[in-house]
Amino acid sequence: MSAPPALRTAIPALRTQFFVAGALFATWGVHVPNVKLHYGLGERALAIAMMAGGIGSVVALLFAGKLLARQAPQRVIPLMACMAAVAIGSLLLPSAYAWLLVLMLAYGVAAALFDVAMNDEASAIEREAKRHLMSGFHGMFSLGGMVGAGAWSLLARAGVSVLEHLAGAALVLALLALSASPFMLRLQRHGASGGSPLSVPTGPLLLLGLLAAMGLIAEGAMYDWSVLYVRQDLATPSGTASLAYASFSAAMAAGRFGGDWVRARTAPVTLLRTSGLVAAAGMALALATPTPWIALAGFALVGLGFANVVPVLFSAAAQVPGIAPAHGIAAVSSLGYLGLMAGPPMIGFIAQARSLATGLLVVIVFAVMVSALSRRALAARG
Repeated sequence: MSAPPALRTAIPALRTQFFVAGALFATWGVHVPNVKLHYGLGERALAIAMMAGGIGSVVALLFAGKLLARQAPQRVIPLMACMAAVAIGSLLLPSAYAWLLVLMLAYGVAAALFDVAMNDEASAIEREAKRHLMSGFHGMFSLGGMVGAGAWSLLARAGVSVLEHLAGAALVLALLALSASPFMLRLQRHGASGGSPLSVPTGPLLLLGLLAAMGLIAEGAMYDWSVLYVRQDLATPSGTASLAYASFSAAMAAGRFGGDWVRARTAPVTLLRTSGLVAAAGMALALATPTPWIALAGFALVGLGFANVVPVLFSAAAQVPGIAPAHGIAAVSSLGYLGLMAGPPMIGFIAQARSLATGLLVVIVFAVMVSALSRRALAARG
């Protein structure tokens, strides 16, 4: 049976938005070393800048639930995409550190609302289509990350400046988000009644949210620190170092595009356990070798391992008895996204105190915890 016409256009439109979000995140990620150099930052100051993005996300999540109760994702997503693009495109325009903090704060607000709105619409599409689609949507985020990182690797070798890349990427991605927005699903919103503006995870949702946070802390570490690790600790040129992000994102994209097929044939607990162990092994390999190309292979294993953690957890959140699917996904994604934005600064503080390699051990710890707690977290599903 073919999908309704609205779904036939909404699915590729939302996939485009996930792609844009991933590419914007990658554009920030591959230029972390350049931001550090431009502003003359140490690891601690860089971590504080990343924390500003996390604070922006926390502020956004305080009113994301109420905003999305009144405004459909179709209206929120293009505005937040443009706001995020402007922030990323302007990263190296000012010279004062205070302006970097302002830009990261703005990016954190926009990226959080962009992410929650996309997952809100993704859950609605999955319910209407009555089939697994969440992994594929998140695969587009990873594909965007791969393309965003890979583009800089190629453009750097072609002599394109960092400023030109930031401005061009921001413009192209903003236009792409705007062009896809009219084709998104038109969800009806009639406003929210009283109550907390934030969907706070409690009960079974709390453990699901904590596992999502652990997975996304590790994912955020790859986005924000893998390029710097390969460039700085392994003494690799910028163009090659950006492949750390690209290899991680490419493997994650492959795992997610095949994830809906795997999820239909593998028990969620088994998939989550295996995912955590593969990610832990990959990070251990990357940190144990001084050879950049072996480290890139390790980062790819991390991406493959974490590929389906978030889709499995979001789907589980939609199946908790007595809780509306939209509320469950909003609660778990809010806590998970907080982990995505808070994890990199935490690693930065560890790196300042010890070393970046020590900070990245967090990825191994959280991957093992995701594996160990999978059965307990998924036990609450109906």
